[in-house]
Amino acid sequence: MTTTNTSSQLTELATFQVGEAICGMEILQIQEINKVTQMTRVPQAPEDVLGILNLRGQIVTVIDLARRLGLVAMEPPSQARVIIVNTSGGKVGILVHRIRDVVAVDLLQKEAAPANMRGIQGRYFTGVCKQDNNLIGLLDIDRILAIQEDS
Repeated sequence: MTTTNTSSQLTELATFQVGEAICGMEILQIQEINKVTQMTRVPQAPEDVLGILNLRGQIVTVIDLARRLGLVAMEPPSQARVIIVNTSGGKVGILVHRIRDVVAVDLLQKEAAPANMRGIQGRYFTGVCKQDNNLIGLLDIDRILAIQEDS
């Protein structure tokens, strides 16, 4: 095997759809992916907080990613799933419309988010990667889960 310039930063992304957008996050950030189950609504919670659920004895807050990104709210399709991610503050669930694939991408090939990701949506992405004629928006999970200062 000949090695030319093998400078790369390969990582595996779990990809999923939110509306028509394809998004991804590093697979190591994900604990598990579950079907949408019964949630308890939290009074006076922000609109994008769907509620809480009991995950094997742990209380998990579930966020509607479409609403958090400023996309049109819609009834989750039957393929909708809740991605459970580990954060410094505990586990959080993110509702997505459809799970796609796990793909290997080179983070050194990451590009800045295109102009149509500006505004409320753009601040939640660290950039985009091209994969098989698709653009995958790389979610900044810490920013997605941070309490919104301007709400």
